Amino acid sequence: MIPLIVTTIPIHVTAADYGAVLPELVVAAGVLLMLILDVFVPRAQRLQVTTATSLLVILLSFAATLHLWTAGSASAFYGTMTSDRFAVFFDAIILLAAALAVLLSPSYIAVSEFDPGEFYALLLASAVGMMLMAGGTSFMLLFLALELLSLSLYILSGFERSRPRSQEAGFKYFLLSSFASSFLLYGMALVYGATGSTQLRVINFCLHGLGCASTVASSPLLFVGIGLMVVGFAFKVSIVPFHMWTPDVYEGAPTPVTAFMSVTTKAAVFAAFVRVFNFSLSGVESHWYGLIWALAIATMIVGNVLALTQTNMKRLLAYSGIAHAGYILVAMAANTPAGITAIAFYFLVYTFMNIGAFIIVSVLESQGETGDEISTYRGLWQRNPELAGATAVFMFSLAGFPPTAGFFAKYLAFSAAVQAGHTELAIVGVLTSLISIFYYLRVVVVMFMQPEGAEKQGGLIPAAAQWAIGATLAGTIGLGIIPTGFFNYATQSVDAMRAVFGLP
Repeated sequence: MIPLIVTTIPIHVTAADYGAVLPELVVAAGVLLMLILDVFVPRAQRLQVTTATSLLVILLSFAATLHLWTAGSASAFYGTMTSDRFAVFFDAIILLAAALAVLLSPSYIAVSEFDPGEFYALLLASAVGMMLMAGGTSFMLLFLALELLSLSLYILSGFERSRPRSQEAGFKYFLLSSFASSFLLYGMALVYGATGSTQLRVINFCLHGLGCASTVASSPLLFVGIGLMVVGFAFKVSIVPFHMWTPDVYEGAPTPVTAFMSVTTKAAVFAAFVRVFNFSLSGVESHWYGLIWALAIATMIVGNVLALTQTNMKRLLAYSGIAHAGYILVAMAANTPAGITAIAFYFLVYTFMNIGAFIIVSVLESQGETGDEISTYRGLWQRNPELAGATAVFMFSLAGFPPTAGFFAKYLAFSAAVQAGHTELAIVGVLTSLISIFYYLRVVVVMFMQPEGAEKQGGLIPAAAQWAIGATLAGTIGLGIIPTGFFNYATQSVDAMRAVFGLP
């Protein structure tokens, strides 16, 4: 018999490694705490206790995020994770969206009779996956993080077990997302086969002729792997033609979940998308630029045109989100520091205005109304002027009207494309934005200019939802009027990531 020799590689994890993932560790501890509270807190107080604890966990994680911003970039766990300012910036966006989703949840949970401990545990678990994905610098960690956030969202999408539509949403999301994950994993495997590494920095050096054969850049394995990864990423961020799941899942999932995933999934996946393509694969831009260009144009056109026919608010916002993914692709196609900065700032703005747009659905559902049908908003101005006025601001911002933040975000994305010489992308973006004005303003017209079809009570906005409305309004208006400070933060985050990849 031949003796089996097993060699072990010593693994030394230091305090610095754990410090680099401190925000993620805080949220992960919150997941465990939710499960404990779900067992020991009496049912009568469970919703209030778990909601307050979730907000506290998010606040503590945000404090850790601010600490990492000042501490500077650090590579952790043998180069698989980074705490550079680009990752930290997106961590802050994810935590902000999670806090807003928690504020929207109590009234919805009370009506739907969810188990709050399970609900918040899954919400925080998905946030952990998103934060890990934003800072992942290895294909292995990126895929594991993607699966963590996806598995949590599968369950959350079908969490309302008494509604067949919710069960359908969860199953569709699970089935189609599994196929997309397979494409992404296979693409990563082929890129690894071509370059010999799963580390993004090593792949970048390899494709620039450092440490690899000169033929790597023309390898068929690399070319096919890039195509498969584009498919996997495109599905996760609802890019045409991989968008068909989005309206059904958004419509069927509980409204706080839809609001949360509509922003955070895109933010986390786009952060990884940019890190992989605009930086790690920057040496072979010719391999993937054409794909991004075509997907951007198709996404902007299809998302806006199909939104014109929607009568359901969730489906309208789903197609709106598809269109906005196209605008972000325009900035990504620019492949310049200005374009990447536009992406980071766009997601900060998108968090406020898109989650704000979902508030109207959540509040009306908590009052026993059919919150997702646009026709039910008739006369909302007369019975709930605060909610109608806030929703109008969010619609104007999504459409890109100045002086809202949505205008400045689109301006940055399109100007980056023009500066990079891709004027055609900016022209298509502006024209499709003009199309979007119709369906956004249609919601405003229904609320302000059409009488009620039946007598309805105005209803009070829940206290937590009022805080969410105030925060989203402040962000939507404030970032439009005084965007400079946060735009500078976005610029600093991109500069930090460029330094990680050794770019000037």
